Amino acid sequence: MKKFIPVLKRTKLFSGVGDDDIGIMLSCLGARLLTYKKGEYVLRQGEHLSDILVLAEGRLHIQRDDYWGNRSILGHIGEGEIFGEAYAAPESGALLNDVIAVEDSSAFFFDVKRVISTCSSACRFHTMVVQNLFFAVSEKNRGLVQKLDYMSRRTTREKLLSYLSEEAKKQNSASITIPFNRQQLADYLSVDRSAMSNELCKMRDEGLLEFERNRFRLR
Repeated sequence: MKKFIPVLKRTKLFSGVGDDDIGIMLSCLGARLLTYKKGEYVLRQGEHLSDILVLAEGRLHIQRDDYWGNRSILGHIGEGEIFGEAYAAPESGALLNDVIAVEDSSAFFFDVKRVISTCSSACRFHTMVVQNLFFAVSEKNRGLVQKLDYMSRRTTREKLLSYLSEEAKKQNSASITIPFNRQQLADYLSVDRSAMSNELCKMRDEGLLEFERNRFRLR
């Protein structure tokens, strides 16, 4: 676990907490480190979650398949990001989606009751972690609002431009890398892959953007 302390220090959950204190709090918060191979399920729809997950390395997708096998990607979890905070409330119910490793990954699981409750040893940074969790939930909600904005656009082109524009703002650059391949991007925006690929080629020919695999340059 110790090798991941530098990663945890960069996460929103442990923002402002020193290396030594993070090491102490791993025990305090009942941390468990689990590893997953590419393609493995980390969590399955219908499970009940009593932990908050922090991704230490790798990449995960939050997705759902319907009865006919059509897939929607609802979000992605990158290194240092949190998942499970939406299920922290006692009556939050079962997971609504699957969480799958899209590359070999390692994740910390923290007992949510121990995260939100002051421990008997009164760790001096425990209050800060609770505050950080609140801020992380707020940021996640903003991300959901952004996705609703993409989905509210009427055409495939408008969805693509809205998403790529927002990523350019986040990365503060006209040259960006997105966390999806073509099929995953289509699943994320809920559009047909062929139609999306055709639209990307049209926008490239019109001089709006350049792309190669998951790298884009907006012009």
